[in-house]
Amino acid sequence: MPTSDAGGAPVKSAVRTVELLEYFAGRPGMHSLGAVQEAVGYPKSSLYMLLRTLVELGWVETDATGTRYGIGVRALLVGTSYVDGDEVVAAARSTLDRLSDDTAETIHLARLDGSSVVYLATRQSPHHLRPFSRVGRRLPAHSTALGKALLATHSDAQVRALLPETLPALTEHTVTDRELLIEELRGVREQGYAVDREENTLGLRCFGVALPYRTPARDAVSCSVPAARLTPVHEQLVKDALFDARDRLALATRRL
Repeated sequence: MPTSDAGGAPVKSAVRTVELLEYFAGRPGMHSLGAVQEAVGYPKSSLYMLLRTLVELGWVETDATGTRYGIGVRALLVGTSYVDGDEVVAAARSTLDRLSDDTAETIHLARLDGSSVVYLATRQSPHHLRPFSRVGRRLPAHSTALGKALLATHSDAQVRALLPETLPALTEHTVTDRELLIEELRGVREQGYAVDREENTLGLRCFGVALPYRTPARDAVSCSVPAARLTPVHEQLVKDALFDARDRLALATRRL
């Protein structure tokens, strides 16, 4: 735990505050006190007082009735400051712009966080048919090209420690067996890129490469293409552009 008392034990109120904010961050919309209490398991009286404190400080908001709760605007300000102050995001801006121009497809820069990837930056495709994306979006690593590119920089043992034996299916194409995924990751290491074959979103294929400024890598870049628009020629263009972007970012981040 990141916050401890003098004896090194986690501070209960700090832990509960973080858990509440993560609960709201992962569940958009407004939630009743009962629904929150059922999810987090805190005593209702102490939960209510904690929520009222967070409302007063702007971290949590209530609806017009004052009985339903959701994430507050202050959380947005802190999240934005993380991205704005990140050195990798700053170093990658021009390369992401160029990758977007070269492919005319949606581009993502993401970071591995446990068993998930979180988008740090995106560039939208100019095409009408394009995927939805936003900074801060969290997706399972095992079902994305970004995540698989990053997982491939870990050892098989590290991947087993990160992921459960059975992985959740997001589509009918998602690899749900950890050992099959590990076998695929061995191929990713050899070819230098990962592919999401409609495993996260039906009708969407993605290609991803890890950034080598750390080992194992923590950041990756991907290009998402609607399957209906993906031809062999366009696929090769995307792969070549990603390799070029990886090399450019390797130079841009070599001092980080």
